[in-house]
Amino acid sequence: MAPRMHIVGAGLAGLSAAVSLAAKGHAVSLYEAAPQAGGRCRSYFDTGLGCRIDNGNHLLLAANTAALDYLAAIGAAATMVGPDAPRFAFCDVATGERWTLAPGPGRFPWWIFDAKRRVPGTRGTDYLRVAALRRARDNETVTDRLDAGATVFRRLWQPFAVAALNTEAEAASARLLWRVLSDSFGAGGAALRPLVPRDGLSESFVDPALEFLARHGGELRLGARLRSMGGEAGLARLLDFEDGPISLDSADTVILAVTAPVAARLLPGLVAPNEFRAIVNAHFRFEAGPEAPPFIGIVRGTAEWVFRKPGILSVTVSAADRLIDVPADELAELLWRDVARAYRLGAARPPSCRIVKEKRATFAATPAQLRRRPEAGTEWQNLFLAGDWTATGLPATIEGAIRSGCIAAALAHERATRPLTAKQLGATHSRGKVANSVSP
Repeated sequence: MAPRMHIVGAGLAGLSAAVSLAAKGHAVSLYEAAPQAGGRCRSYFDTGLGCRIDNGNHLLLAANTAALDYLAAIGAAATMVGPDAPRFAFCDVATGERWTLAPGPGRFPWWIFDAKRRVPGTRGTDYLRVAALRRARDNETVTDRLDAGATVFRRLWQPFAVAALNTEAEAASARLLWRVLSDSFGAGGAALRPLVPRDGLSESFVDPALEFLARHGGELRLGARLRSMGGEAGLARLLDFEDGPISLDSADTVILAVTAPVAARLLPGLVAPNEFRAIVNAHFRFEAGPEAPPFIGIVRGTAEWVFRKPGILSVTVSAADRLIDVPADELAELLWRDVARAYRLGAARPPSCRIVKEKRATFAATPAQLRRRPEAGTEWQNLFLAGDWTATGLPATIEGAIRSGCIAAALAHERATRPLTAKQLGATHSRGKVANSVSP
């Protein structure tokens, strides 16, 4: 029997690993505990609203090369849409002031010296001070390096940091934010061109991937919850699912693409992030006109970003632990107030709304938690980790999740193409007892 790649978890990390390995001709089995693939990046029909919605809001930038390569591989590149040039609309809901951040296309940021392109109330030299993040030590936070009282911080760097890192600037890693800024603003305005799904998250990231896997002979098992793992001789040898165990040949490979808490349960002793931040999303049943901006950043409000979608105005609040216990109807009132101001909708009552709270949306991007991110490799030679919480060097974003899957897939492919050692060949025929867990 040909060696098989067993991928546990069909979120974006698992999907990207599966797509990468299937494209290389490997036999792939993909397992997902939930009744659908996609994890935190999916769409579904909401019966209360009477329409299809995304479970959250995600914005890609042209700089997100791993995500764009993934979309191209599954034939979904054309499902992402956006302006020809970077444009980011903002509204200060406390004053009603509006502006559009419009970086120029080149790598040299000449646009910061054009008052019409930058944040009002700032000077070109204000933007150069963000380079202080580059010199940040491992234990420093964003506000250790940037002036939290500066206008450019309140109106640009803070909203950008909270959205990218899902952690409040006072606690978020300065070095991680510098990495994000280097890959985006540092790469020039062309890298900042925003892209959003034309139809929905599943239509762009999930459904085409599952179709790709089906065309390449991949196997998908939904509702497959992994209870434990077993191994011997430095190899994973058993996947114990609730509906029955699967024994592994020595040539088989496992990619564990689950959340950090699940990975820590399956692999006792694994050091992984154990502090998290919430995200709150609100989906309002409202048809905004085509003249309304496709998305808008909100300053000095409760809402942070609002996305205009067909029949929906969708709000995202990152680092939203303070809102988790607020009742849904109160949240709807609070968030709609900001939406109405941003989109000039007057004092109308909130329309029908769906509040979605994710208490453990991502790991907290603090210096201490970054040190807990594990590499993809483990002490089991045929077991690799994937997930936006692993050591990708990126925050917990779509780009980070997809890149983690690519990293794990590259290691799995390398192992599959190496000749087995004599020890591994001997283990193939072993009938010894398999342990229930491992501490890598």
